[in-house]
Amino acid sequence: MNETRTTRTDGQVHPYNGAGRARGWARLALLLVAGCAAVVAGGAGSGGWLVLLAGLAGLALAGAGVWWMLAHRGGARILGGLLAVSAPTGVLVLYAASGLWVVAVGALALWAAALASARSALRGVRRPKGHGRRIPPPRRPVLIMNVRSGGGKVEKHGLVARAEALGARVVLLGTGDDWTDPVVEARKAVAEGADLLGVAGGDGTQALVAAVAAEHDLPFLVVAAGTRNHFAMDLGLDRTDPLRSLDALTNGVELRVDLGDVDGRAFVNTVSFGAYAEIVQSPAYRDAKAVTVLEHLPDLLQGDAGPALDVRADDARIQAPQAVLVSNNAYARADPLGGGRRPRLDTGLLGVIGVRVEGAAQAAELALLGERASGITSLTARRVVVEADSARIPVAVDGEALELPTPVVCTVRPSVLRVRVPRHRPGAAYAPPTVDWRRIVRLALGRPDPRTIKDAYDV
Repeated sequence: MNETRTTRTDGQVHPYNGAGRARGWARLALLLVAGCAAVVAGGAGSGGWLVLLAGLAGLALAGAGVWWMLAHRGGARILGGLLAVSAPTGVLVLYAASGLWVVAVGALALWAAALASARSALRGVRRPKGHGRRIPPPRRPVLIMNVRSGGGKVEKHGLVARAEALGARVVLLGTGDDWTDPVVEARKAVAEGADLLGVAGGDGTQALVAAVAAEHDLPFLVVAAGTRNHFAMDLGLDRTDPLRSLDALTNGVELRVDLGDVDGRAFVNTVSFGAYAEIVQSPAYRDAKAVTVLEHLPDLLQGDAGPALDVRADDARIQAPQAVLVSNNAYARADPLGGGRRPRLDTGLLGVIGVRVEGAAQAAELALLGERASGITSLTARRVVVEADSARIPVAVDGEALELPTPVVCTVRPSVLRVRVPRHRPGAAYAPPTVDWRRIVRLALGRPDPRTIKDAYDV
């Protein structure tokens, strides 16, 4: 087979041996797209085009309904919710009553298969997984454990006993009424000779201690004992069993990853501005997230609350966004809530996602086009500056509610953090990028886009 390989032994990127398979998947994807078009065109005599138009109209109306539900209160919210439900339901009834459901199901099945094939093509030319550098076990590891984090995962999984059995000294946070600063404990451990710092807790605590580890060039160990554990997920750790993270103490490898910085405070995942940052400031948010969001969103989306933001990301500018997400490395897809995955943690770049939806029409466009809608801005930068018409603005740093003086500056410190992970770990699930059909065509013609090769890289 006329295929080539990618190796990273010399630190360089060479073509990957999946090029031939990727070309095959790309060609299959284009054939399935043609088949989908043929099914719709073939059913045109019996209303096949109506299938497509009705489906698109239903999706657009559902998006508009969601906007009315989120951006209004009272009767308008109820009507919006009804529209969001009734529009797609009406399309399904239309398909069933007219006998066009066979055409619709066939077209959808072919389109889904085309998307799956296209993503397999992009996956086929990604860089292989990095395995890290093997290093000897630490002699004086110190683990800081938040007993309140993740609903009590530290106690539930017996993390203290296991860590101590492996030779680590454990410092507990949250055992009494007074909260102990994890940074103080981390610096104390360093002064006493710790050669590894670790955290069992949420991403906010992880970031604070990671900054101390990076400052002293010490390896850092992540134990997935928080609620969401996004950093652990992107490191490929087992989030269902925190005990497995402790295997890194005896059989681990070291990775070099980036660390974000917002006005001198480290972050491992995201910094949020605008709507989400405003909402998490509410004391009711932790106990009643959905109710709090619905209560605050109308004022935020219609511009009646919150400061007006202006964002500069290197040379690019995002004017008056309703929400901004700055991430330590970019997410595979432009999810403004940061709910996706970051394929890499070592690019030396921040991900930036800005959102502005000004009405039902733009909400409908967002429902149809997703991250390609005009209301979504997605880019990468080394430095992001957020200004506002207010001296201080709400900011959510790794989910923690703060207020910072403007302008707020976000930067990234490339490869500054030495992360120790278990040698045998589940690995980060592949995060497929949004399908760009121009790139699929280039792959099918045997002209792979160099961007495709570097887009997916499992840490």
